[in-house]
Amino acid sequence: MSALQAALAQHRPGHALPRAFALDADIHVRELDAIWRASWLFVGVTAQVRAPGDFLCLTLSAGDSVIVVRAEDGELAALHNTCRHRGMPVCAEESGHARRWVCPYHQWSYALDGGLLGCGGEDLDPGSYGLRRAAVAEIGGLVFVWLGTSGAEPAPPDDAARDLGGALRAQGLDRARVAHQIDYEVAANWKLVWENNRECWHCHAGHPEYVTANFDAAPDTARSRDAAAHRAAEHAAALAELAAPADQHDVPGLYAFPAPGPWWSANRTPLRAGFVTESLDGQPVAPLMGDYTTHDVGTLRLRTVPNFWCHASADHAVLTRLLPAGPERTAIRVMWLVDEAAQPGRDYDLDRLLPFWQLTSEQDWALCERNHAGVRNPAFLPGPYSPRREYNVQAFVDWYLARIGTG
Repeated sequence: MSALQAALAQHRPGHALPRAFALDADIHVRELDAIWRASWLFVGVTAQVRAPGDFLCLTLSAGDSVIVVRAEDGELAALHNTCRHRGMPVCAEESGHARRWVCPYHQWSYALDGGLLGCGGEDLDPGSYGLRRAAVAEIGGLVFVWLGTSGAEPAPPDDAARDLGGALRAQGLDRARVAHQIDYEVAANWKLVWENNRECWHCHAGHPEYVTANFDAAPDTARSRDAAAHRAAEHAAALAELAAPADQHDVPGLYAFPAPGPWWSANRTPLRAGFVTESLDGQPVAPLMGDYTTHDVGTLRLRTVPNFWCHASADHAVLTRLLPAGPERTAIRVMWLVDEAAQPGRDYDLDRLLPFWQLTSEQDWALCERNHAGVRNPAFLPGPYSPRREYNVQAFVDWYLARIGTG
């Protein structure tokens, strides 16, 4: 019996996953094939690959590396970062600007789109030895790749492009700039990080700044429901003027996701009275983004499994990317975006832009690390999820189990 089969046999429906799912190296290898190499993965944003030659690299812990580059024709290309001669990576940088790709080993060279340009005079068919391609999609300023090395065919991104693109149209992420980013390596399994994100039961104790601005952890009472609905109504006119989606979630608690079906989700939700943006004092921290004409439009939230979520206010957006760095570690990047015309020091200051989500994120990473340490304890026994407070955690686990298969 494989490690995955044994762990599946131990799992009780409605309960947390057995500890092997957070620790076992063989299960991690299975996840790489069944999930990470067979899903649309968030890489970065249009602002990072705007001009021909601009590129980003995405690398998984097992060595998978793909270059996303703006080619000469203006289209994005995704190239597996392994030379067609003897496998040397042709790009050693995580991001930057290139005119072509040259293997540092034997100087085989490739065009931006991966076509073979030169191979030391050898008599080879250039059309047969270009860099291998991966699927790539650009949706509302977000860039995704499908590695495809598991053999799974890319799921068509058309529906995601329609839903996410529509939700993002007014936000203008395709007309944004990266104001700042912070990279973390968190000593926790990536699924524990997702589980933490999918419930706000911990928010009152763990996120004092977050709960002052959001209804997620509010008790489901008539008073809190009325307050959320009132805030949604206050900015409905501004959203209607933009032809932007109105609040799809104007009650306490988290919007339901994931569920059987799409790998993406988008919804707008109101902020508490006195907050027009997710900042420590609720007041604007940057100029309006995209097509917004007022700051008071609530917050736009997006999620794509397995590696992305976003909270976007009218004046800035905060994007979080996860990548597995092994069974017991997760590489996380948090990015702050503002309007492309906004200038640091003149239009925004990092000491006001960053704290709300930097504090909230780092509080979560600390909780995840402590959670992982507890799961490592041989005495750990999985407990039951709360149907009232952890419905999204259960939905995430159901999604994961459906994807991981039976081993």
